[in-house]
Amino acid sequence: MKIIKIGIASQEKIRARVLAIAKGELKPKPSDPKIWFTSMHSLAQVLSDENRALLEVIRTAKPASITELAEMTGRKQGNLSRTLKTMSGYGLVKMEKSERALRPVAKAQNYQILV
Repeated sequence: MKIIKIGIASQEKIRARVLAIAKGELKPKPSDPKIWFTSMHSLAQVLSDENRALLEVIRTAKPASITELAEMTGRKQGNLSRTLKTMSGYGLVKMEKSERALRPVAKAQNYQILV
């Protein structure tokens, strides 16, 4: 499994970077972060101890649905769905459609944080 690089920069710097890429003024390097946070605080909320443990369960147990993951972790399904939606928005988790359920898949095993 791959390593996801995470960057931390101000909203203005992230916006300027995205605009420069869109205009063709900046070509992102393969070594550049793929996920951006505006502060260490927001990063710490998303990658809290509890959420890192959740990612580990997803990686190792490979649950077939959110319901199965809720049973494995003892978390309420609604709370778990919100957490997974947030993680999916940042690109840490992929939600795959299977028959009649959404299956969470961790996109990396390790994370490298660049400030």
